[in-house]
Order: sequence, then structure tokens, then C-alpha cells
Amino acid sequence: MFDTGSVPVSAPDLAALRLLGDRVRPLAGAGERTLPVPEAFAGLLPQGGLQRGSTVATGGTAATSLALALVGPTTGTGSWVAVVGLPRLGLLAAAELGVDLERVLLVAEPEARAWPATVAALLDAVEVVLVRPPGPVDVSVQRRLQARARDRGSVLLQVGGDLGMWAQGPDVVVSAGASSWVGLGPGHGRLQARRVEVAVTGRRGADRPRQAQLWLPGADGTIAVAEPTRAPLREVG
Repeated sequence: MFDTGSVPVSAPDLAALRLLGDRVRPLAGAGERTLPVPEAFAGLLPQGGLQRGSTVATGGTAATSLALALVGPTTGTGSWVAVVGLPRLGLLAAAELGVDLERVLLVAEPEARAWPATVAALLDAVEVVLVRPPGPVDVSVQRRLQARARDRGSVLLQVGGDLGMWAQGPDVVVSAGASSWVGLGPGHGRLQARRVEVAVTGRRGADRPRQAQLWLPGADGTIAVAEPTRAPLREVG
């Protein structure tokens, strides 16, 4: 973890997080309505990017890959992303999907009662906060976090897990359906690319479902729109 350049925060000290926020919060760019995403996702999202102040969730067979791909360009512009808990999130996979690990804060999973305050402090500090709630989030807590995200122009992004944990659904849901790997033969070969069916639903501009097949990533390591295939996709491995 420490060799990647990412910044680990072993204990969610709220005062330390606020001080850190003063250091890493960008001085410019907050006036922009959206945060950048890979071009392949721009046509799927209602605002062409991650709308500031919104709540987003990823789901399906490649929920973590979707989340990492979506936040990669934000780190590429010099902004920061925080990850709360999510111990199985792979940093190598994150780097391969375009995340600048030098712009990532890794925060240990706080106790359930401290989780809302930790997430709120991070929404003050960075552009995107990746989470997975440890338990049900009641409506008052959700409203406070949504208000904090709107006030600060941040994005709260749930990575996989049960969307029923929230009292109200997110503004945008990006889901991965069937997928298939390219490069494997019968008992041999090397994984080269992953084709994934991606669907976007939600509300506030995302109520019209959109879908596409994406390379996540392609053989050249990039995220791109894939030409539709007649053969049904299936999960391999």
C-alpha cells in the first residue's frame, strides 16, 4: 500500500481529516458543474460526467471496476478521491483503470457510529468519496450527507453492495451486466480485455435508461465503447 503513492489514513481522526482537507481541496474548478469521466461513459451519464453534489452508485458484476474507471479522470486533473473501508479494492487494478494513486486517500473503516461523521468530513475535503455503508443509513443521516455534498460540490459514490441500505436511492446508478473476457481459449491463454454491458439509470435527468457495451479495459489498456456483438455476453471466471 505504501509503495503506491496513495495516502493511507489508519484511523478516522476527524480533526486530522479536516486539516488534510484544507491541504488537498482544490482552490479552482469547483465552479464546474461536473467532474470528468472517461469519454466512453460521457454519453451514458445525464450530464456527461459526475455531477457535483450528486449521489452515485455502481453495481453488478464489475461494480468496483466501474467506480475506479469513473473516478480516474478526476485524479488525473489533480483532484483527490477518498476511499472509506473497501479493503478488497485493488490498487493495481485502480492504477490500470486510470486512477492516479498519488491522489487517493485510503481511510480505514470507522466504527458504524462514526461512519457518517467520517464520510461528511471527507466530502468537505475531496472531490469524490467512495463508500459502502456498514449498515442501514437512516433518512436524516442521508439528507445531511447529501446536503454536505451539494454544499461542497463533492460526489458520494457507493461501490457495489446493497442500495437498500439507503433510505432513498441514489441520483445515478451505473450497473454492469453480462461480461466476457477476451484472450482465453479452452484451458489456455491470457486475459487481454473485458467487454461489459453497462446500463445507467436513476432520477434527476437519469430517468431515461441508457446502455452500451464497453471495454473495461480494452486490449490496449484503455476504456472505450465496444461495437455491439450479436453473441450474448457471459461471465468468465
